[in-house]
Amino acid sequence: MLAKPVGFDKAGGFALRPRAAAVKLYPSMAELLFKTVSYKLRKLVEDIAIGEIGLPDIQRPFVWPPTKVRDLFDSMYRGYPIGSLLFWENPVDAGEARVIGTDGKQKIPGLLIVDGQQRLTAVYAVVKGVPVVDKQFRPVRLRIAFRPLDGRFEVANAAIERSPEWIADIGEVWREGTYRFITRFKERLAAVRELTPEEERAVEEAIERLAKIEEYTITALELSAQVDESEVAEIFVRVNSQGKRLNQADFLLTLMSVYWEEGRRALEAFSRQAKTPSASGPSPFNPYWQPLPDRLLRVAVAVAFRRAKLEHVYSLLRGKNLQTGAFDPEARRRQFAALGAAQERVLDLTNWHEFLKAVHYAGFLGRHMISSEMALVFSYALWLIGRHDVGLDPFVLRRAVARWFFMSALTSRYSSSPESRMEQDLASLREARTPEAFLDTLERQIASQLTRDYWAVTLPSELSTAGPKGPEQLAFFAAQVILKAPALFSNLSVAELLDPYQKGKRRALERHHLFPRAYLKKQGYDDRLINQAANFALVEWSDNLAIGDRPPGAYVPGLEARFDPAELERMYELHALWPGWYEMDYPAFLEERRRRMAGVIRRGFEALAG
Repeated sequence: MLAKPVGFDKAGGFALRPRAAAVKLYPSMAELLFKTVSYKLRKLVEDIAIGEIGLPDIQRPFVWPPTKVRDLFDSMYRGYPIGSLLFWENPVDAGEARVIGTDGKQKIPGLLIVDGQQRLTAVYAVVKGVPVVDKQFRPVRLRIAFRPLDGRFEVANAAIERSPEWIADIGEVWREGTYRFITRFKERLAAVRELTPEEERAVEEAIERLAKIEEYTITALELSAQVDESEVAEIFVRVNSQGKRLNQADFLLTLMSVYWEEGRRALEAFSRQAKTPSASGPSPFNPYWQPLPDRLLRVAVAVAFRRAKLEHVYSLLRGKNLQTGAFDPEARRRQFAALGAAQERVLDLTNWHEFLKAVHYAGFLGRHMISSEMALVFSYALWLIGRHDVGLDPFVLRRAVARWFFMSALTSRYSSSPESRMEQDLASLREARTPEAFLDTLERQIASQLTRDYWAVTLPSELSTAGPKGPEQLAFFAAQVILKAPALFSNLSVAELLDPYQKGKRRALERHHLFPRAYLKKQGYDDRLINQAANFALVEWSDNLAIGDRPPGAYVPGLEARFDPAELERMYELHALWPGWYEMDYPAFLEERRRRMAGVIRRGFEALAG
C-alpha cells in the first residue's frame, strides 16, 4: 500500500503514513494533537507483520492470562466493542533500514503502539500462530479454541484437542482459508457422527462469522510525532485510567526496539540468563541481583551520558534539537553509538561479576540482604566509570564501590526521588577524570552523609523505627559479615550460615526475637516494640527452635555456658550485646542495644577501607 505524508500544523513536521479507512482530520490541528483512524483488524495485523506498526513491549512482556485472550475474540465475534487504541507517530528518516515488527519486516514503523499493546499482541499471535514472550521471557503459544455448533470460545486443552467438535486453534481458519477449512472440519466431524442439514448450515455460518472477525473495525487515536514523551504518558493515563503509568524507561526501550532492536534483545537475554543457572559456560546468573532490562538500561545510560533523568536521554536518542525541535538522524546515530558502547560494558560478564564481588565485599550476601535495587544500579555504573573511564585498579575500586554501596544501602540514598539523587551524584563525577579525583569525590560524598552526628544520633534514632528487614537491620547483618562475627551462640560465622548457595528446608540462620514475641505479648507490649530491629539477632535455626517462647532469663544462661569468657565477650560485642542484657527492663534494653548496633555498623563500614 502506498504511503502518503500526513502533516501536523502545530510543528510543520511530516511522517510517512499508510492510507487507512475513514480518516478524520480535526479542523483545528494547531490545537489538537491527534487524529482518529478506523482500522480493520486485518489491516492492523498486516501492518504489524511488515513493521508499519511497531509492536514493542512498551508495557513489558505479554501478561494477559489466556482466558482474557479468549474473551477478546468472543467479544469481536459477537460484535461487542473492545476499546480504542492509542498510537504515536514516529519521526523517522524514510531512508533508514532498521525497523521493528516481526521476522521478515520490510519497513521502519510509522506508528508506535502506546495503549492496546496487549490486545494487538493477542490478536497477532493468535491469527499468525506466532509465540509471545511471557513474564519469565519464555516463548508461549496462545491457542484459542472455538466450537461452531454453539459458538463457544475456550482456551485449548488436551480434551479439546481430541474432540472433533472443536477448532483447537482458530488461527488455522485465517491461515488455511475459510472454504478449505470448513470442508476439512465437516469431514472430520462427519467421521464420528452424522450431521443434520441444520447442523451443517450452523457449522458453515459459525466458521464464516469467525473468519469475518478480520473485518472487525477498531478505532485508533494517533498522536502527532511532535508530542513529547511526557505528554504521551499523560494522555495515556487520562484515556486509560486503569492502565500502567508509563515511565521514561518504557519509552527508551521502545526507542531501542525501533532503532537498535538487537541492543534491546541483548538486555532481555542478559536479564533472563541472570535468573537461571547455566548448564554450561559463563553466565550472568548470581544470587544477588536479577535485574529487569530497564535497570540494565539505566546503568548503560549513566555510563554513556552521565545522566540519570531518562527524559533528557530520550530527547538525545531521538536526535532532537532542544532549541529548534527538529530531529537529526545523524545526531541520533551518534547517540545510539555511545549507548551501544556503554551497554557492551554493562553486559560484559567480567565487569558484571567483578562488580558483584564488590557487593559481596560490602557484606551483602544475597538478594534477601539488599533493600535498594537502585543502589545496585548506581553502584554498578560507578564501578564501570571507575574502571573504564578513570582507570582505577580493580582492587582499589572494589573497596571504593563497596563503601559507596554500603553507605547508600544504609541511608536509603536512592529510595526517594532516585533519578534526581543519581543525577546529582553523576554530576559530581563529571570532572573527576583521574583516579585520585574520582576517589576523593566519592569519599567527600560519603563523609558528608555519614557524619559523627549520624553515627551517634541519627542512626540510633532510625533504628528505633526500623523493622526486621529494614536497611538499618540489613546493614547491621552486613557489618557482622565484614567483621567475621559468629552467629549468636554458635561456633559458625554469620557469613558461613548466610551463604546464598546453601539450600535446605530451613534457612541455616533465622532472625530470632531476643525477647520472644509471646513472652512480650504477655507483658503487654505491642507489635511496634516487639518487632524493633534491636530485638532481633541471627541464630542457627536449631537454637531458634529450642528457645521457643521462653523468656531470655530462662534460655540465655544455658547457651552462654557453651563458651569461655573471651569467646562470649567477642560474640556479644559483635552482636551489640553485653553481660546481663537479658535481665534488663525491655525498653531500656532496646535503647542501649540501638546505640551499640550503630557502633557495630560503623565498625563494619570503616573496616571496608582496609
